[in-house]
Amino acid sequence: MKIAKSYTLAEFLDWTRRKIYILLLLATVPATLYQVFGLTWIAAPWSVAVLLGTATSFIVGFKNAQTYQRTLEAQQVWSSITATSRYWGLICRMFPTTRAMSAVLIHRHLAWLTVLRHQLRQSRVWESANSPANAEYRRKHFLVPEHETTLDADLHAHLSEAERQQVASAANKGLMLIELQSETLRDLYARQELVVLHHTELQKTIKEFLDQQSRVERIKNFPYPRQYATINSLFVWCFAAVLPFCLVREFDRLNDSVSGLFAGHMVWLSVPFSVLVGWMYLSLDQVGESTENPFEGGANDVPMAHMCRVIETELSTMLGESDLPAAPTPKNAIVL
Repeated sequence: MKIAKSYTLAEFLDWTRRKIYILLLLATVPATLYQVFGLTWIAAPWSVAVLLGTATSFIVGFKNAQTYQRTLEAQQVWSSITATSRYWGLICRMFPTTRAMSAVLIHRHLAWLTVLRHQLRQSRVWESANSPANAEYRRKHFLVPEHETTLDADLHAHLSEAERQQVASAANKGLMLIELQSETLRDLYARQELVVLHHTELQKTIKEFLDQQSRVERIKNFPYPRQYATINSLFVWCFAAVLPFCLVREFDRLNDSVSGLFAGHMVWLSVPFSVLVGWMYLSLDQVGESTENPFEGGANDVPMAHMCRVIETELSTMLGESDLPAAPTPKNAIVL
């Protein structure tokens, strides 16, 4: 997540430069054919650009609104996870009869948070984090914590060797940890170390964690509909390709009112203006693409590692532990 005031224009230009190169080629070819080779018949009516641009604007706006909603929902779920985790820490400190059992329940929950963020960082074929532009930006500007360490290494502080092996063999590691929590509570209740009301409240909170895990897994495993993503890209690139053919004649007409050095050469101005307009549409498309998967490891992701570190610090403080984890430091104003 970017925590600076804004991205700079230089960052945007560098991030989108590959598409700028393509736009430059798409704009130069029609201008050259029109001006140098005299193929004036290639000019398309301006109404074509207007109609196509209007349709493209609607579909790009629709996509960006939907992808923002996905990111917003992801932020809301992780905010709920944070709030429920604090409540879990409080009731685990108050309900179990021994301090050691409170520590087990809290550290196993911290392990669940660790497993969850590692699961959500796993790549999917539809995600764009490994596209050339996004991968290059990541190498230059920030690190993904889950890519810098292994899950097993992160679990050492929270689970025993036997539990780590049990989690490692599970298909859904987060679900396995929730199952272990529920089994522990059942055993505590069977030994009468929990009264029925406390047992019920703890199990109810576990159900909330299960619901929250299912919500983030849905966002992770169900992408923005591919049919909309495909038609969006097709519309944008069609508009970018057709626009220069519509602009060459419009700029050629300016020759009637221009004298001096630019007389007879106004067609070449269609190149920068075609690139500029096309860049605006393609940048919006690229922004929407980089927003639709909020757990993929991009610069605009939900800062799961940061939030988990905050939760870990707060719950460890509740246990009276002094060896608190260090606060994550943003790199280039990006924190994940």
